[in-house]
Amino acid sequence: MRFLLTRLLLGLGLAVSLTALAGDVRILVQSSPLAGFQYHAGETLWQEMHEGDRLLLVREADNPHDANAVRVEWRGRKLGYLPRAENRGVAAAMDGGEPVDARIAKLRQHRNPWQRVLIEVFVVL
Repeated sequence: MRFLLTRLLLGLGLAVSLTALAGDVRILVQSSPLAGFQYHAGETLWQEMHEGDRLLLVREADNPHDANAVRVEWRGRKLGYLPRAENRGVAAAMDGGEPVDARIAKLRQHRNPWQRVLIEVFVVL
């Protein structure tokens, strides 16, 4: 898989060193708001969360509302989901066994729950 990804990155004109691939390299593949923040534990956990905190992504292939659903958890608590319009690539990577990682990129005090939490998702090499 690393070979295929290296070829893809090189094909896109991105420089990748083989020594970097030997370690733990993370490639940002998605930056998006957290969907459903207002319906899950996010409001009650808001004061405890910090930018940079690691998030757990859990694939929900049997979700009745979205076949590509990816749940977002923080410290074992459900915060919401990757937005439906942007979750297909991450769902496919997870279904293919690719390691993914996520973190809180930005926390904002905002009336609109879609503007409160920005998350970043990475593919781990």
